Amino acid sequence: MNAPRRKPGSTTSGLVLIDKPQGWTSHDAVARTRRLANTRKVGHAGTLDPMATGLLILGINSSTRLLTYVVGLDKEYLATIRLGAATTTDDAEGEELTRAPAESVAAVSAAAITTGIRGLTGAISQRPSAVSAIKVDGKRAYARVRAGEDVELPARPVTVSEFELVSSTPLDGFLDLEVRVVCSSGTYIRALARDLGAELGVGGHLTSLRRTRIGPFGIQDADPLDQLDVARAMIGPADAASRLFERLDLDDKQAVDLGQGKRIDAPAGAVDGGPVAAVDPHGRLVGLVEYRAGQAKSIVNFPPDAPADPVTVADPAEPAAPEDAS
Repeated sequence: MNAPRRKPGSTTSGLVLIDKPQGWTSHDAVARTRRLANTRKVGHAGTLDPMATGLLILGINSSTRLLTYVVGLDKEYLATIRLGAATTTDDAEGEELTRAPAESVAAVSAAAITTGIRGLTGAISQRPSAVSAIKVDGKRAYARVRAGEDVELPARPVTVSEFELVSSTPLDGFLDLEVRVVCSSGTYIRALARDLGAELGVGGHLTSLRRTRIGPFGIQDADPLDQLDVARAMIGPADAASRLFERLDLDDKQAVDLGQGKRIDAPAGAVDGGPVAAVDPHGRLVGLVEYRAGQAKSIVNFPPDAPADPVTVADPAEPAAPEDAS
C-alpha cells in the first residue's frame, strides 16, 4: 500500500456553493472539499442537518474571512411539514411522542392552517429545537440530548418574513404541507413545524428540508457535492464580496495605501458605514472598508494568495479514509 504523500497546497481563494446531499453533515462536506481543493483552509457559513439538502456556502483559503458576513444573511427554505404527530426532534428522525386521531387531522381546515401560518410570520419568539447546535454550558444541546439529558432552550427573537403554503396532501392519517419559508439567521424550520402542529392541536414535525438561498446566493448556482470541480465552481473574492456589499473601485495608489493600513478619501457623497468591497484595478479584493467622516478605513484585509504549506493527501491509487458521519 502506498503511503500518503505531501504536495503543495492550493492557495486559490473564493467561495464555493454546494448542493449538500441528504445524509451528509456540513462537516462531511467541508472534509470532502478540503481534499478536492487540496487545502486545509475550508470553512462553511451555517450548518445544515444531515436530513436536510441544499445550499451550503464554503469559503476557501483567505475567503473564509467572508463567511462571517454570510452567516447572518436571510435564508430561504422549501420544507414539508407533516401534521398529525409530534416527535422528540421535531423532525422525522426522532421518536414519535404523540399522534392525533386521523379524524382530528382530517378536520383541520384550510382556514385554520392559514391562520396558524400567519401567527408564525413576522417578528416572533421561537424556542429552538432541543437537538440544535446551540451551546448549553459549553456543550452542544444535541449532545446533551443524546446523552439522555432533558434540554429546553429559551425562546429567542427571530423574523419569518415569508411563510407560504405551496400545497397540501392528505396521507395515511396525516396531512403533509409543502411550504416555502424566508427567515432570518437562527430560525429553526423544525420549530415552525412543531409550533404549527401544536397550534392546530394535532402535532407536527418536519419530514424534508431544502435550503434554496442564502442572501444573494441561490441553489441554482450550486454544484452537487459528488460532481464538484472546485476550480470551476469558485466564486472569486472580489466577485463574492461585490455580491454581498457595495463596491469601491480603487486606483493603484489607493490599493497600495489600503494594503499598508492607510486611510484613503471616500467617494463624494459616501454615507458613513460599511462594509464596502474595495477592489483594485486588476480585479483583486484588497479588503473590506468602512466610510467614516469622508475617509475609507480598512476593516478586513485580503492579502494576495501566498504559498501554502504542503498538504498530506491520499495517493490516488489508495481509497480515501471513510468520512466521519454523525
